[in-house]
Amino acid sequence: MRPIAVAGGGPAGMMAAIRASQLGCDVTLLEKNPSLGRKILLSGKGRCNLTNACELEPFLNRFSRNGQFLRDAFAKFFNLQLMEFFEERGVRLKVERQQRVFPATDRSTSIVKALESQLGKSKVTIRFKAALKDVLVKDGRVEGVRLQDGTILHAGALILATGGVSYAFTGSTGDGIDIARRTGHRIVSLRPGLVPLLVKQPYVKRLEGLALKNIRLRFSCGKKEIVSDIGELLFTGQGISGPLVLTLSGRIIDWLGESGQVAVEIDLKPALSQAQLEERLLREIKLGATKSVKNLLKTLLPLRLIEVFLECAGINEDKKANQITQPERKIILAALKGFYLDIAGALPIEEAMVTRGGVSVKDINPRTMESRIIKGLYFAGEMLDIDADTGGFNLQAAFSTGYLAGESACRGT
Repeated sequence: MRPIAVAGGGPAGMMAAIRASQLGCDVTLLEKNPSLGRKILLSGKGRCNLTNACELEPFLNRFSRNGQFLRDAFAKFFNLQLMEFFEERGVRLKVERQQRVFPATDRSTSIVKALESQLGKSKVTIRFKAALKDVLVKDGRVEGVRLQDGTILHAGALILATGGVSYAFTGSTGDGIDIARRTGHRIVSLRPGLVPLLVKQPYVKRLEGLALKNIRLRFSCGKKEIVSDIGELLFTGQGISGPLVLTLSGRIIDWLGESGQVAVEIDLKPALSQAQLEERLLREIKLGATKSVKNLLKTLLPLRLIEVFLECAGINEDKKANQITQPERKIILAALKGFYLDIAGALPIEEAMVTRGGVSVKDINPRTMESRIIKGLYFAGEMLDIDADTGGFNLQAAFSTGYLAGESACRGT
């Protein structure tokens, strides 16, 4: 069996090394950091949402594009196989709402420790602080790698799994993508994905930390619009975040790049129609005629939002409920169904959860993850031009492409 080098100690790289070693190959895992799995430790807010338990078709539909490229990888190693992999190694799992899968411990360290343990059992050689500089190629085939310190490591195959450029502090600085570019692979422009959005209105600073549940978003850009599912939103010091925002952020960033004019309306009461909401508001006014508008809205909105809400509506918060005019009532109703914000941009890609773009899948064989340009060079994980919603989809793609790349590299396919 030919020696294999794997660059990158994240989910894709570790799984690639494990699978190749299971098949009997001599594997060296190269990691530029002093430890493995740094990005895994951050995933799921430190709990590690490692996959999603939904069926294949809805799973693929959660990818922004190129999801079909993953069919072969998922046919080889999908969510049930990944869950079995960890449970067989003593990690109990649980499925939460929206079929998100987490370790029962609620600690991402459980996942990293299980992977590290298996790497040890599989006798994978791990070299820390080993940053890749170049891939050595002769006659169109991989011969080895050169590290930043000048060390040359001979290998019959190289699996590049160095990640994108998001969460750069974890070591994802685009090294592998640069190498892919230098070796003739097409690179789709890198953009942030799953990232908080920035808002022009300065009053969002006053709402920092406020979470809104059971709301719906409607983003618009000219004649185009996206309406979200019902879910959660979180105000940050500069804008908005939360599952709904993160999921749609990639498309919003593309819109901003096209026209620069994007707005969002927050439906604060999506379960009620305009007529139902008006009926409820009239009932509240009748029951609390002498209440201030501020106190009246406590049954409809979080306390922290009311002051800003009324300022935007141009209504004095101390005004009595029975003094609200019909035009003011219509303003309140309109704001409840569409609290308006202008989108100014997004946080930089270094602070995004995932990288959109990367090595073009047109240059990769989906059945093996091998380069179509250089024999013996394989790709896996986030450095591919593949990204998905939150919910465990991106991590599963990393594990699956890593598994397939490791198997293919070892078998020499």
